[in-house]
Amino acid sequence: MGLRMGIRSRIGDLFLGLVGFLFLVCLSVVLVLNLRCIYYFDIDYLDLEAETGYSEELIRENYDALIDYNLLFKGVNDLEFPDFPMSDEAEIHFKEVKRIFIAIQILCMVSGAAVLVLLFRKLPRREYGGLKLISLLTFVVPIILGICAVWDWDSFFVRFHELFFQNDYWLFDPITDPVILILPDMFFAHCAAAILIFLLLGGILTGVLYRLLKKIRPYRPEAD
Repeated sequence: MGLRMGIRSRIGDLFLGLVGFLFLVCLSVVLVLNLRCIYYFDIDYLDLEAETGYSEELIRENYDALIDYNLLFKGVNDLEFPDFPMSDEAEIHFKEVKRIFIAIQILCMVSGAAVLVLLFRKLPRREYGGLKLISLLTFVVPIILGICAVWDWDSFFVRFHELFFQNDYWLFDPITDPVILILPDMFFAHCAAAILIFLLLGGILTGVLYRLLKKIRPYRPEAD
């Protein structure tokens, strides 16, 4: 009986660890998607006005339209840039991107709710292994991805698109789709870095919580 309960506990910890990691990944993406200040900073940092010939106000308006289109609760069904034309291929690509972001936002809510339910079941029984696994995953995975991105960002960027998209519509022609001029690769690199930073912070906070719980309420088999 004790062995069976131990196995169930370990399986539960593994499930919590994976779901918790999924939640932190989705949460990090959602946070970066909503943090428009990253892009606003890059307008100045990357000198987009000089690089594109567009005003900061125009750049912001068109970027905001793109972000609103990808937010679940904004309810924007059709993408329309205030100042830029859009090819059919670009429209298809943006629809594909929107589906990914909507799925991530839904997964964020579902996995977050699942993590809360699992924690409410496990913490009273002093089963903290799932928290430890979340912390480990959110340290190891960002470090590996970060090394790959820093080592060769261009290849990383291309492989990412090849993984998530089954066509080459993400290769925009600035003549037919000038919006690409205000979306330089370095901006996406900054977004990737921000996502990895949020993941690492999630790993730190989860690890701190794990250690505090182990110290305050250590696991005692006789208490089960």
